[in-house]
Amino acid sequence: MQIYILSIIGFLTFFMASAQPNVVDKKRFSFEPELEINEKIPSPKKVLTYELGSSFTLYADVVSYFKALSASSERVLYNEYGKTYEGRPLINLVISSEENIKNIDDIKFKHMQILQEAKVDKSLLKDQPTFTSFSYNIHGNEASSTEAAMQVAYRMAAAQDDETKGVLKNSVIIMYICINPDGRDRYVYWYKSMKRLKRSSKEPQDIEHIENWPGGRTNHYWFDLNRDWVWQVHPEARGLSEEYQKWLPQVHVDYHEQGYNNNYFTAPGTTPRNQLLPDSYERWSKVFGDANIAQFDKHQINYFTRDRFDFFYPGYGSSYPSVMGAIGMLTEQGGGSAGGRIVRTEDGVNLTLRQRIFDHYTTSIATIKTAVLHREKLLNYSKKALNPASSKSKIKAYFFSDQEVYSNDLVNILIRNGIKVEQALDDFQITAAQDYRSGRTSKKVFNKGTYIVTTLQSKHLLINTIMARNLEIEDSVMYDMATWSAPLAYNLEAYSTVGGYTAKTKQISQEVVFKGSVINSSAQYAYVIDWSQRNAPQALAQLWAKKYNVRSAFEPFYMGDQTFPAGSLILLRGRNLDHKDEMDQEIKEIAQKAGVEIIGFNSGRVITGMDLANSRNVPIKQPNVALMVEPPFSTYTAGQIYFLFDWQTGLPIDRIKATMLQQSSFPKFGSRSRGVDLKDYDVLILPNGGSGLSELFEKESLDQIKDWVNEGGTLIATEGAASFFTKEFSDFTEISMKKYPKDSSLMARSLTYDQRTAYEGKKRIPGTALNAKIDITHPLAFGLKAELYTLKFGTDALVPNVALETVGSYSKLNQLNVAGYISPENLSHLAENTFAGVVNMGRGKIVYLIDNTQYRMFWMGPSRMMQNAVMQIPGY
Repeated sequence: MQIYILSIIGFLTFFMASAQPNVVDKKRFSFEPELEINEKIPSPKKVLTYELGSSFTLYADVVSYFKALSASSERVLYNEYGKTYEGRPLINLVISSEENIKNIDDIKFKHMQILQEAKVDKSLLKDQPTFTSFSYNIHGNEASSTEAAMQVAYRMAAAQDDETKGVLKNSVIIMYICINPDGRDRYVYWYKSMKRLKRSSKEPQDIEHIENWPGGRTNHYWFDLNRDWVWQVHPEARGLSEEYQKWLPQVHVDYHEQGYNNNYFTAPGTTPRNQLLPDSYERWSKVFGDANIAQFDKHQINYFTRDRFDFFYPGYGSSYPSVMGAIGMLTEQGGGSAGGRIVRTEDGVNLTLRQRIFDHYTTSIATIKTAVLHREKLLNYSKKALNPASSKSKIKAYFFSDQEVYSNDLVNILIRNGIKVEQALDDFQITAAQDYRSGRTSKKVFNKGTYIVTTLQSKHLLINTIMARNLEIEDSVMYDMATWSAPLAYNLEAYSTVGGYTAKTKQISQEVVFKGSVINSSAQYAYVIDWSQRNAPQALAQLWAKKYNVRSAFEPFYMGDQTFPAGSLILLRGRNLDHKDEMDQEIKEIAQKAGVEIIGFNSGRVITGMDLANSRNVPIKQPNVALMVEPPFSTYTAGQIYFLFDWQTGLPIDRIKATMLQQSSFPKFGSRSRGVDLKDYDVLILPNGGSGLSELFEKESLDQIKDWVNEGGTLIATEGAASFFTKEFSDFTEISMKKYPKDSSLMARSLTYDQRTAYEGKKRIPGTALNAKIDITHPLAFGLKAELYTLKFGTDALVPNVALETVGSYSKLNQLNVAGYISPENLSHLAENTFAGVVNMGRGKIVYLIDNTQYRMFWMGPSRMMQNAVMQIPGY
């Protein structure tokens, strides 16, 4: 029997090995083998020692290949334009003819001259190359595009045929090889550790196709970099934009992957579209899409167009170039993190990494050739698109105060994007200024110092796209979000005008730096920090790090010709005697490092309000903070919260897994012998979570959390997690969700099958700006204004009741919607209900934040709520 079994096993082993598909099908997916090649130029295989498609390449080896390619070819320039958080270089290649590379600086100068000068001799266009750029692998686990980039670069550097030489003479190719090296290596290291060594598994349920949380899609802080092109929160996007603006290409393609069951997507996309783009944009995207399609038809590659992917949100790698004067396009190859080296699709076809590389290679080469074919017309397209005289918007300028908390953040974003920002040197008046909050237009006097952004500049498309209060939306179903208006995101008092204005101004030529200062630097009694300052939380974190005793002002007070808001920080000398010798010097250092103004006082007596040493001014101590991560919690929300505290605020927080908590806290998931006890923490933050919350938080676990809160813990529940900790979902408190009215059965019966998608889309709230009222007397709102714009996704809201201290509520129905799509039914559903509040439970508190308060770290207006929840609330 034993011999028989071994024989069967041997047969099956032989059969499986024989039946193993070739992951590198060089016969079907070959890279133009008929081309004459310069043998002195190293191929990817020669440097890497394996065929492309047989393995994923570690980023260090990718960099090594491109250095070798550049060193061996006079057609190639290698450049590093930045570093990631983890220290990996961000690289791009410039590829053109040998002659063009020798004269690249002159060609760039002439290129900018053509695009940006009002009158240009037409003869300049005659021999000017077109600029074509590609961004690869911005999502780290969509890894085939960087592999493809190696083959594209090699082909353009090594091919000796006349067509290639002509293409290189008439084009400059800029290749951003891997936008997200940290995420890519996270994925590649994971995949290499999970793959089968003798043969790849094509079964999608095998572990090598199921990536671990948080996955490689995101950067070090778990952000989606393909939403950051405009805002440039991260070094990857900041360096990319700076480098991109040095070239301003006519054509840009952003390379992605989607689920492995999907066929290749190529331009044109679907609605909604940015209506400010030139009308001819659609025609040009079809021209390039048709060029890709011709190659796909030739090679029998499956594809689709005009569906699923829109180009509305300006932070994509396809839409950002479009508002910078290029034909920006997206490609999406099937595969993604589950693709591995080979995977079986739902229709039984084996999709290989080699094919994914081939498909991206094919569209890259087709795009380069098509751009050259239409070289002069594309130069004219970009020139016209960048000319403010061609603008579809009637807005002449935007205005916002220099005295707001986040004014300088917006100024810096504009400057990084190459936008001219001016500042008024005197007061001035406009006869027709539209107020962003009310939408009304009236006469307005602006103070000296007001920031002004005129649209009469080459970046008018980008300016109007990110600064307008609202953009026209042609479809209620969209891929990302419905509004991103920068003045709303930063909760600024802002205005626009379609008329003329006269103001004496100066240009802000450099980013604004938050400079710190100390007034009365040898104060004998106390130092005070106004909590409404943008960087006050950073100052508090630094004070805690140096073991200072800090108090929070329970209410506003007036002292020394200044009103200090509730929550302002008070450092009493008498409570910090351990620092008596170094206090003045350390306060100066903290002011400068944090970028805050600190005011010293020689007396504790205030003019109005409570004296500085009043016991109702609450001592606030550094809390031990835990952020729960891994499923069912959102990678994005967890990353945003972690970034807010770790990078921006400088407050240490621990990221903990549910599996790390002892069974005293989570019986189902914890370890009896080791792990983390919830009692070690003062604050527990729950990011946005999905349906798995009910499995994670069973009744016994909820009881343990209740005990922890009752004993003094602060539970901060955000978005889906906030909804879960209501009566309806977990019976954790008496706080209730606002019930959404059911569709009438008559309406449901009247819908045809193809009408349901549009109908469901109208019920969604896809990232819409809503007016909100804030109780600024509550510690959760310290440092905020009485009104702010909250960004709304979904229909969740809390019903106000006696047990819930409502801090943030949606405005009245007629004032609620500011920008973006929302149905009348959803407006009525949300109006005057709660999105932010606090429930007292024993000696602890539960903080509910239904809306994301720091969305992508650009919608920052409400972010002080999260900082208050962690840094102020535990003391009250």
